[in-house]
Amino acid sequence: MSQGQDWNAPGAMPAYQQPPAVPAYAQGAMAPAGYMGPGLMDAPVPPGMYLDPASGLILPNGTALASQGLRIGAYFLGGLLSFISLILAGLPYLIWGAISWSKGQTPTQQMLKTRYWNPGTRTTATWGTMALGQIVGRIVDWIALGGIVSFFMMLASSDRRTLYDHICGCVVLHDPNNVLDPARYPPAM
Repeated sequence: MSQGQDWNAPGAMPAYQQPPAVPAYAQGAMAPAGYMGPGLMDAPVPPGMYLDPASGLILPNGTALASQGLRIGAYFLGGLLSFISLILAGLPYLIWGAISWSKGQTPTQQMLKTRYWNPGTRTTATWGTMALGQIVGRIVDWIALGGIVSFFMMLASSDRRTLYDHICGCVVLHDPNNVLDPARYPPAM
């Protein structure tokens, strides 16, 4: 018998085998803003927030990540509202959209009590962020196979983001009590 290391012992690894890669944020570096990475799940969560274990997102109390069913329903409701607005020359829907963007919502999200949330800044999406996601993001989304890519991205990701959600850097939260309404809680100056 040799006097070398017992490679059958638990945790033993042959010298030629590389250890598994560990993300930088699990080694003590910062996790992406708004996310809790592996090894950081025990870190303190700011007051008024909670850690969503399924997505790893830090979310405001009183909200939840919008479900896949809610997101799919919003897609079809948005299509119906767009069709109705075309009959009315589109102007009422455009005005409603421009006003609701200032609250981090689309008209459809306003009806379904959902809202865009930026996990990096921990704020409701601004009008400019909404314009980026809803104009530029939707154009890119339709170029990418007519929205099919976004649909599968939303179904497959733990944070349920579509392509245009990634472009504007936001997630969609269900906010039934309007705890994220900027008019209710204006941002601190």
